[in-house]
Amino acid sequence: MKFMPRAATFAAVTFCAGALANAATLDASLVSQEAQVQAVNTQEHHVVPAPMIVAQPVLKQDGEIVQPLPQAALQEDQDFASLSAAVAAHEGGAGADSELNCLAVGVYYEAKSEPLAGQLAVADVIINRTQSGRFPKSICSVITQRGQFSFVRGGKLPTPPANAQWRKALAVAKVAQKDLWDSPAANALYFHARYVKPSWNRPRVATVGNHVFYR
Repeated sequence: MKFMPRAATFAAVTFCAGALANAATLDASLVSQEAQVQAVNTQEHHVVPAPMIVAQPVLKQDGEIVQPLPQAALQEDQDFASLSAAVAAHEGGAGADSELNCLAVGVYYEAKSEPLAGQLAVADVIINRTQSGRFPKSICSVITQRGQFSFVRGGKLPTPPANAQWRKALAVAKVAQKDLWDSPAANALYFHARYVKPSWNRPRVATVGNHVFYR
């Protein structure tokens, strides 16, 4: 008579064990699904760094390889709409070497109050002298040549103030040195202020601002 309760008890235990096993299987399945969803979400939100873009050489049809020019070289080779634009493009930037500094000092002390064309003409006179064979071959030697420029004292150049006029003179010197704009006084080797009346027997080239230029 005690067999039936034992059988019922055995059946109840078996049922509970099966339910627990099914619950464990269901939990494992849910954990696996959540892991898969999390992995997909992680992949979707993963940010891949953009590849670095590097300028590549261009292969022309004839097989010649053309290397892209640096930006600085492109600026030097471009055409400017006006002298003012050329000067503005060269204000600031890298410092000057000794020759450029000497040229800018000459422009500053001889023509800082002149229009840009007059400043460029003075710079070109100094450069023309280095190429003429009648004057020293370096810009600094032309500037410091005895008896040529009144602002030079004892063969030494003064130090210009770091003001807007000096920055402009330095930019004009860069334009002249790179030959980016034609001088309004082509091939001139001499100049003087208009209020001076020297007895020069030289061909007059042009009058620019307050200066008269000669060959």
